[in-house]
Amino acid sequence: VQLQASGGGLVQPGGSLRLSCAASGFTLDVYAIGWFRQAPGKEREGVSCISSSGDSTYYADSVKGRFTISGDNAKNTVYLQMSSLKPEDTAVYYCATAGQMSCGLEYKYDYWGQGTQVTVSS
Repeated sequence: VQLQASGGGLVQPGGSLRLSCAASGFTLDVYAIGWFRQAPGKEREGVSCISSSGDSTYYADSVKGRFTISGDNAKNTVYLQMSSLKPEDTAVYYCATAGQMSCGLEYKYDYWGQGTQVTVSS
C-alpha cells in the first residue's frame, strides 16, 4: 500500500488549490481515504475523508463549505479541492488510509503519504 500526495504550493488568501493523493497497491473502491494536516507547533488535524464507495464524506468544521473531497477510480486518485483558503490553512497535508471501507478520521491510520506543503500568504 502506497500513497503519494501532491499539489501543494503557495497561494494568496482567498485562492484555491487542488491536492491529489495517488494510491498504489490497492484500489480506491476497497479502502477509504482521509486527508490530514499539521501546522508548525500544532497537533495533526483530521480534515476530510471519503468512503471506499465514494458515497460518504466528512469534513472538519474548520474546512466545511470550502473544501471538497472526491475520488477518481479510473485514476485511483483522491482529490481535495480547497477554495477560499485562509492563512490558518497553512500546513503540511497528508493523505492516509486506515484500511477501512467507511470514512472515519478517528480510525487508526496505518498508511501515510509523504505530505505536501500548502502555504497561504499574501
